[in-house]
Amino acid sequence: MKVFIEQQIIDAIRKVLIGRVNELLGESEYQIPLIEFGNYQGGNSIVPMITLSSCERTEKERIVRLDSYSMTITFSLSETPESELYCYAYAGAISRALYDDPTLGGVVDRAVVAGKKYASPKKPHCGECWEVVISFRVTVES
Repeated sequence: MKVFIEQQIIDAIRKVLIGRVNELLGESEYQIPLIEFGNYQGGNSIVPMITLSSCERTEKERIVRLDSYSMTITFSLSETPESELYCYAYAGAISRALYDDPTLGGVVDRAVVAGKKYASPKKPHCGECWEVVISFRVTVES
């Protein structure tokens, strides 16, 4: 069965999240919920949403035959006194993990953080969530 590069990229980022990112979060002086995937519904973990889409290639990328993708990881956190801190912790740990392993274990040529967007609830204490959206640019040799 052929595995598409898009699925390999998503699997690789999941491995980084539950591996190195959770390790970094565990080293924090704060109790930050760890990242999980699957049917887990406990209070001590969070399941981020990962989206991947192809994006326009630069002329140089066309010449050297690189495919480009944009990826986002979104964390939605219910409003608590620690929610803002958690947003910064997740973004920082992911940035550090990608700095340490920009090839996602050899699956891609390079993955770099392109931006971080933090969103607080529009109205405090009304049931809305804190959110952090981390966007990446991923290049893979085609």
